[in-house]
Amino acid sequence: MEKHTVIEPAVLERWWKGVQSKVDQMLSQDRELAPHVAKSGAYDGLKLDQWISGFWPGMLWILYDLTGEERYKDSAWDWDVRMERHLLEENHFHHDVGFQYLPTSVLKYKLTGDLDGRRRGLAAANFLAGRFNLAGQFLRAWNRDLHGWAIIDCMMNLSILFWASEELEDPRFAQIARAHADMVLKHMIRGDGSTCHVAVFDPSSGELLEYKGWQGYAPDSCWSRGNAWALYGMTNTYRFTKQEKYLHAAQQVAHHFIISLPAEMVPPWDFRVPIADEAPWDTSAASIAASGLLELAELVRAEDACKYRLAAERILLSLSEKYASFDEPQHEGILHGGTGHKPAEANVNVSLIYGDYYYVEALAKLQGWKHRVF
Repeated sequence: MEKHTVIEPAVLERWWKGVQSKVDQMLSQDRELAPHVAKSGAYDGLKLDQWISGFWPGMLWILYDLTGEERYKDSAWDWDVRMERHLLEENHFHHDVGFQYLPTSVLKYKLTGDLDGRRRGLAAANFLAGRFNLAGQFLRAWNRDLHGWAIIDCMMNLSILFWASEELEDPRFAQIARAHADMVLKHMIRGDGSTCHVAVFDPSSGELLEYKGWQGYAPDSCWSRGNAWALYGMTNTYRFTKQEKYLHAAQQVAHHFIISLPAEMVPPWDFRVPIADEAPWDTSAASIAASGLLELAELVRAEDACKYRLAAERILLSLSEKYASFDEPQHEGILHGGTGHKPAEANVNVSLIYGDYYYVEALAKLQGWKHRVF
């Protein structure tokens, strides 16, 4: 019988020490801006109204929860306070407030009982609910003039709506989340478990107009990070609702992701690039999928759980042994080999803060971490 684990405790401990060393290195600097991309050394920084702003403090909160070391909590504490201040000025908040406020305000509230964290998380849920398009039954993506756009990434933001419904005992947030998830089931997950990135609707009638590849190769291709978002997001939707259709979708996407992986278990940036061997890889897609697979493994029967956990561990083994920068003290990013937006030739073969976050999250889950927010 095949062994159902590939990561020995001593190996996991070594990787975790590597993570702490990297995080401690970054803690030595004051960070007013949110880390985003590290190309060959230090992370750059974006304003805290950008979608990636929750991942660095989210890593700090995870480390605080697992180690109890106050320095992680102290460094993370003010991030959501500073994020909230941008709401009083012209800003770039949009559908990704879940990415921003779940690993900051909501996790802070779960770990410390901070009522301001709860308030900010609920305000973010209200903001996201206000982006719901009734005609098309979707949460509108981005800003500008993209009134009818829905994207697969937004499956990960639904958790803040489900959390708000539970916290307030108010079903309207969960109703919106389920409606968006049902739209994704109907229009964005294909029969083979592959996914599109963008679905464009007529914002007045709700009619589906077209698909776009956007960060993927083509409208009918399968951007690997989007596939990972769908895997994890549908898993979360099932966890909150216990409705079998979402579990079926999560497993369908998980099977597609797993069987599409190359031997080294890190995907190309798009699974349907014509010459995959020449395509850049995306370690961020791998880390997101690994964390999602570990989540899925806790929600299914034992036979399937072993399969998903084994795939997740194999992904993490490859990431840790082939892409981690533990022996590169000059490089702040944890994982090399991330691809941000290949069609725009933006941030290719770099470290990405969200790839690092989900890698840390997955390693934390292997150690028994339970304070989920996504």
